[in-house]
Amino acid sequence: MARIPKHCERFQKRYPEVWKAYHELGAAAHAAGPLDARARELVKLALEVGIGSEGAVHSHVRKSLELEIGPDEIRQVAILALPTVGFPRMMAALSWVDDLLDDKG
Repeated sequence: MARIPKHCERFQKRYPEVWKAYHELGAAAHAAGPLDARARELVKLALEVGIGSEGAVHSHVRKSLELEIGPDEIRQVAILALPTVGFPRMMAALSWVDDLLDDKG
């Protein structure tokens, strides 16, 4: 698994209780329904595309690859955002996706 960014490491050290609560909330959200890990990861990637968070898109592309989600499936998540978020934001998200997928060959 990839290392978390330095600013996240600093946050974790400065605010360990907040970090712990954040991760517990995430675990509870994952356990709240029937979606499997693959579906949850694609949904989370789509949400990050929607809000336009480059770092989070990178993170969820990495996690998707760890779950053996294919490059075409990952790219489709960005493309599906087109009618909702518009062409410029979709293209930005697709470029963030490709930042990692192009590195993987």
